Amino acid sequence: MANVFSTTPKSVPPVSTANRTIKTRIPVPESLPVIEKLRKYEPVSMSGQPLVLWDKGEGATVFDKWGNRWIDWSSGVLITNAGHNNPKIRQAIIDQAESGLLTSYCFPNYARARLAELLVEVTPKELTNAFILTTGSETVECCLKLMRTNGIKKHGKDKITIVSFINAFHGRTLGAQQLGGIPKLKEWIVNLDPNIVQVPFPDGFRNTDTSFEGFEKALAAKGVKPESVAGVIMETYQGGGSSFAPFEYIKALRQWCDNNGALLTFDEVQAGFGRCGKMFGFEHYGVIPDLTCFGKGISSSLPVSAVLGREEVMDLYGPNEMTSTHTGNPICAVAAVANIESIIENKLVENAAAMSEVLFGGLAGLKDKYSSVVGAVHGKGLVAGVHVVKPGGIEPDPDLAWNIINSCIEKGLLMFSPVGFGGGTVKICPPLVINRDQIEEGLAVLDEAFEENL
Repeated sequence: MANVFSTTPKSVPPVSTANRTIKTRIPVPESLPVIEKLRKYEPVSMSGQPLVLWDKGEGATVFDKWGNRWIDWSSGVLITNAGHNNPKIRQAIIDQAESGLLTSYCFPNYARARLAELLVEVTPKELTNAFILTTGSETVECCLKLMRTNGIKKHGKDKITIVSFINAFHGRTLGAQQLGGIPKLKEWIVNLDPNIVQVPFPDGFRNTDTSFEGFEKALAAKGVKPESVAGVIMETYQGGGSSFAPFEYIKALRQWCDNNGALLTFDEVQAGFGRCGKMFGFEHYGVIPDLTCFGKGISSSLPVSAVLGREEVMDLYGPNEMTSTHTGNPICAVAAVANIESIIENKLVENAAAMSEVLFGGLAGLKDKYSSVVGAVHGKGLVAGVHVVKPGGIEPDPDLAWNIINSCIEKGLLMFSPVGFGGGTVKICPPLVINRDQIEEGLAVLDEAFEENL
């Protein structure tokens, strides 16, 4: 498989800088017993990332046991917004573990109460209720359920259509994958829900029609009447390519949903908690969603997620009708509270906005230098997608993107390959604690990787 990294150690030039160290072959020969054990006992689907055996993290740096260290441009797939091994988060986890309470199901606990309160405090006042869950996919499933329930209860049994976007990624579970817009990922479903439809995402690159009329025309072409739509769900930015929609498009979408009695849901799993240079990515659009999905950067560590929404929507189900086994697990909840407090106290949203100028300034230079194979650079804050294409067009070049990522790994810059666009995106999403030197050094490494693979 092209996207399975080789376990044959390769001799690479040594690296020793202020932020990176590479002193062994890659992958490290001594790491292979663990990697081979994982490949033996796990499904092959778990073998798609570079073979770096993590030992510890610190801030925006990842270390192995053999003296190698990487500038982290992955955030562990957009998790560690507040930095790896954040001391406040680590201590909160330790203190809760030592308190004697590790779980309480849906029985009340202090940590869950504080997290729910804090989430409502930091989000727009219209989002009055927080439902704490475990994974991003779980939040998407919940929002699918709430959008349809709202449509049926308020408007009748025919108001059940959910609209999402082509190339969207919303998770791995049944409902989340049907909402997703990557056909290959849902071939296994076969009997797709006919009332879940996708329309083109106005990224301005592969879809140059960024007018809201394009949304309406796409629905009409599918035979979807506006009055049948229960909800629209979109990633705040499309995760595969870090692509945002135009401001005016989203303003028009918000108005369209209001006019047609449809709920608007933003999937903020990748975008929330400072990632985009604002506390929440949807703030770039100047609209308030009816429902939001949060995960990943909500804790910078442990598995926890949340749905936030308007009270009249969140209360559609009564006691014991919408619950989750691990809802508000006390250890996960204190980690999330400490994370949110750390992001605010350390002004990490502001740092993301400031470092964004450094990052995107450098990427603009790389786009000019390698214009034949870089079709676009998308993103905001500290998330960027470098769209790698076959020369002269917009067709993604997954092989070149993988080779660039692998070269960066060998040089001490850690990245991952995202879902979407056939693997043709080099995605950049460092922890929000990253500094100018680390970004500039990473940009220099990325430049070398492009040059070596062309």
